Amino acid sequence: MSTFREVFGAEPEVTAEAPGRANLIGEHTDYSGGFVLPVTIPQRTQVQLRRRTDGVARVHSVQLGETQTYRLGAEAPRHDWLDYVQGVTAVARPRTLSGFDARVDSEVPLGAGLSSSAALEVSMLRALRQSFGWELDDVRLALLGQRAEVEFVGAPVGVMDQMASSLGEPHAALFIDTQSLRTERVALPAGLAIAVVHSGISHDHASGEYRARRRECEQATLALEVTSLRSLTAEDLPQIAELPSPLDRRARHVVTENARVLEAVEALRIGALERLGALLAASHRSLRDDYQVSVPDLDRLVTLAAEAPGVFGARLTGGGFGGAIVVAARPDGLRASMERVAERYRTQTGRTATVLVPI
Repeated sequence: MSTFREVFGAEPEVTAEAPGRANLIGEHTDYSGGFVLPVTIPQRTQVQLRRRTDGVARVHSVQLGETQTYRLGAEAPRHDWLDYVQGVTAVARPRTLSGFDARVDSEVPLGAGLSSSAALEVSMLRALRQSFGWELDDVRLALLGQRAEVEFVGAPVGVMDQMASSLGEPHAALFIDTQSLRTERVALPAGLAIAVVHSGISHDHASGEYRARRRECEQATLALEVTSLRSLTAEDLPQIAELPSPLDRRARHVVTENARVLEAVEALRIGALERLGALLAASHRSLRDDYQVSVPDLDRLVTLAAEAPGVFGARLTGGGFGGAIVVAARPDGLRASMERVAERYRTQTGRTATVLVPI
């Protein structure tokens, strides 16, 4: 592993980090102004940075063992990992930015639905903020990261990932109202631990299916003549049921998922862990049947995890079509239990699942 000095011939001036996230509940609601409840994970992305004065950015990826260069103000998509860095500098103008050397080292798995892109964007923005003295609070920093991914990379993501990476803290869930951007940290009660297991199936936010789901939500919003699906409640479900398929199911998922997030927050506050588990199970069913973003092997992994001793509930986390699952369970023996789940999954599907949390 090359050090910053070995790559760039000098020591870094600043070091910044940001975590990946697993979404406990509240999936595919953020781009409809809804509620989400992510937790940070131990895996992080680190950026070491040193300023330059020639308008050039040189960025080294430890994982790929390569260094790429571009000129600030001349950012152009290359359709690879550097686009997330280029996107950050493209949307950061007109803030002071004279060039930099940066070394990126990430533990957050790619394609696992754990916001590796947001961790990169937020850690890069934190390093730039510190190095160039930007006046930028953590919420505005998250919004810049989202803009980079939407406007430059071309992935139509909501704001949850960047908000979770920017404002989340260990041992707490981050309740986010993505319409008002109000946040609240909700402590994880004693007796609850979170596991994350990667299904071995990669996903991609820039893919067509993710875009299609967002477009369907926009179509449902127009058909219902509301400003956003967030404004609807369970009382509106009969009206939603009159929409043409699949818009009825898409809108029903968003409305019921928002209600589940609010219930999950209350369950965490009072330590109602069985109730929390039931909400996770209901969320997965809705994602599978109404939003149709699961796949059979992911469903199999959720079922196996839910059957394991000490587990309250499990569901897919992230955009779907692969990626990881999140599991709410008792802490004792959780990793060993999930390793046994992974072995059963391999036997039944031939796929290799990886236990990412706890580490």
